[in-house]
Parts: sequence; C-alpha cells; structure tokens
Amino acid sequence: MAEADADALGEVLEVGSPASRYAGRDPHRWVAWTRGLYAEHGFGLWVVETHDGTLVGDCGLTRQEVQGEWLTEIGWHVHPELRGRGYATEAATSVLTCARDAGIDHLVAIIAPDNHASQAVARRLGFTVDREVRWHGSPALVFGGTLVG
Repeated sequence: MAEADADALGEVLEVGSPASRYAGRDPHRWVAWTRGLYAEHGFGLWVVETHDGTLVGDCGLTRQEVQGEWLTEIGWHVHPELRGRGYATEAATSVLTCARDAGIDHLVAIIAPDNHASQAVARRLGFTVDREVRWHGSPALVFGGTLVG
C-alpha cells in the first residue's frame, strides 16, 4: 500500500466503519497506519486490484486489541460498487496462505453483527464465531480460525 492509493481507498473506507475509525475519515492516515504495521509486525494490508488495475479495496493482517488481548486479525474492505463478486474471499484466501506459510497458527476476523456479507466470507474461510464483544464502542462478532499446515 502506497500513499498514491489513499484517494481511491477513501471510497472504500465508509463513514462509521471500524476502518474509518482508524483512519479518522482520512485515507492518508489509513495508509500511514498500515505502513506502520509492516514496520512493527512485518505484515499489514495489501491493496486489492483487478487485473486491469482497478482498485477493489484492501485485505491483509493487522494486530487488534480485543478485551485486553492482542490478536492477529485478517481483514478486508471492498469498494461498495464491487461487493458480492468474490474479491474479498479470493484476497482473504491468499492472505490465509501467506499467514500459514509465515507460521501464524490462529487468526480472527472482527465483524459487525449486521455485516452478513463479511460473515459469509469468514465462514467460507472456515472461521466460526468465537464470541460477541463490544469493540470500539460497537457490538462485534469475533470469528476465529486455526490455520493448519
């Protein structure tokens, strides 16, 4: 992810989403945050594009604090006009492979209770609901998945 991606990502980071809370509705802040993840943890979010270079969204790994515990999360955000086409599942499947190859054995996906599309992606990845929490002031479902060789 590069600073040049910020404007296109701004259309992906919807107001009120957990992503926009991190970005403060500023996609340049989002890019800086994800680049910081790479510096600190060696992983972060990837830009997801079509073969012709159209930005679809992002997908990758982040570190998230949930109820006082730091967890490695797989997350994805897809442009509203491009949802429902399998981009999130395809990108997340690639991220799972990389996480497994890097020796990560468990991931979570933190998803709003009304975000049925993302819940379906998590289930396609083999994740199940571990618990319900309040996260950043809103209810959330924490899906978990164990990665095996």
